[in-house]
Amino acid sequence: MMARKRKPFEAPDNAERWLLTYADLITLLLAFFIVMYSMSQIDAKKFGHVAEALQGVLRGRDAIVPKRSIIDRSDWEGGGPLKIGNLRLIQSRLQQSIAEAHLEDKITPIIDERGLVVHVTESALFDEAQADLKQEATPTLNLVAASLKGLAEIIRIEGHTDSRPINTPRFPSNWELSTARAATVVRFFIREHDWGPDQISALGYGEFRPLKPNDTPENMAQNRRVDIVVLAANLSGSEPSPAYNYSDTMRKKSPAELVGPAP
Repeated sequence: MMARKRKPFEAPDNAERWLLTYADLITLLLAFFIVMYSMSQIDAKKFGHVAEALQGVLRGRDAIVPKRSIIDRSDWEGGGPLKIGNLRLIQSRLQQSIAEAHLEDKITPIIDERGLVVHVTESALFDEAQADLKQEATPTLNLVAASLKGLAEIIRIEGHTDSRPINTPRFPSNWELSTARAATVVRFFIREHDWGPDQISALGYGEFRPLKPNDTPENMAQNRRVDIVVLAANLSGSEPSPAYNYSDTMRKKSPAELVGPAP
């Protein structure tokens, strides 16, 4: 039997047609992962780079995504709102400083849903039932301030007590004691480290935000603390803004004018 002759106008069989489908699939996968990446990292500049790369892929050009480290130094030195991953870098740096100063029993930095929370025990800062900083509190607060230097985030100073009631002329309840302690730490950071007064705030929670049950002296000691909270990007951006911009006016004033002289 004679083989059928191929007609002149018939195209030759192409055994590599599957490569076209494979290339289309790879392109679609690349586009998918670029979109997922841009959604997981909400960053305006990065999103713009990803969008440009995606447009290049769809138009048939080679996509070149600019390289950028996952944790950019500018992100935690005044370069914009901090994400949890960046806050972990600051936490690591602070833990190293705490270990070198042998203050592990006084300062504990943790990461929670609010951001970076630095627990400082009462014994490191205040005498019992008092709101004036002890002399040995200065090195402790200086260490924390050095680790957080240059941040542009909103920072909350929170005072906490244990559940034992207090009733003195200065502090009728734990609300007044915890708030006064937080305000004292705020004054220290503004006066000694030039923190912006529009960046920092003082809150007093009394005994109502304990870390442990108030059932043993050890647990009570952990509950008596000041928390220095560096808010993460999602919470820092939700803080209320002033009705008018007074930052320039504030910068012209000395720390003593802002918070008064040192006690």
